[in-house]
Amino acid sequence: MEMNFILIFLIIVFWSSIVHGSIGFGFGMISTPLVALFTDIETTIICVLLPTMVVNIISILSEGKFFEALRKFWFIILLMIIGSALGTALLIYANSDYFKLLLAFIIFIYLLQSVINIKATFISTYPRVSTYSLGIFGGIVSGLTNIVAPLMIMYTLELKYTRKDTIQLSNLCFLFTKIGQVSVFLYFDRFTADTFNISMISIIVVCLGMFFGTKIKKRIDSKLYTKILKVLLFFIALILVYQTLNS
Repeated sequence: MEMNFILIFLIIVFWSSIVHGSIGFGFGMISTPLVALFTDIETTIICVLLPTMVVNIISILSEGKFFEALRKFWFIILLMIIGSALGTALLIYANSDYFKLLLAFIIFIYLLQSVINIKATFISTYPRVSTYSLGIFGGIVSGLTNIVAPLMIMYTLELKYTRKDTIQLSNLCFLFTKIGQVSVFLYFDRFTADTFNISMISIIVVCLGMFFGTKIKKRIDSKLYTKILKVLLFFIALILVYQTLNS
């Protein structure tokens, strides 16, 4: 890989991990579309796999009560792993730049939901069916784009989960779906020496970013910080759409 790409990648994961450490989520939502501006979606997901897992582990441990959360959410996590494996296999066979459009669409849904507070009452009306749907469909989307936050946010809001449960569920699902993705990528021999090396180097950068993020968490106005990030995500999504349609 070119040195310029490596430097850009490390800057992106460093900043994304600071954001995640400061507000409890956002690493995948920020790092994936930014890295995708410089390479294809499959390479993007492979590169961010290991740093994403590290971020999730740190977040889970910082929230505490890991085994309690795992017992509470094990079924939806299992469904997410299955869905993620299916999505990753589809990504490998298709590896189309049009998956960037799906990524942009998910960002727009997330931003729209946060602006107009979309209600998904069928989730609270049919919680069991919603769990099955989120598990499989959300896992597939995660496998294809590395993002599932919009679906997760609507699910947890409608079922009245606490902030702690929302953070734990999000990070647990991401962690275990990434383990599933790693297995699929290894089976199809998609890892290269370059992608593995850059991922390992980025783990150090991510740990530093999470450290600074947790320090910032106590000092910033999280609402203002989140608004700034949403504006940035909006422009990133626009660039992804433009880039894909003009490629």
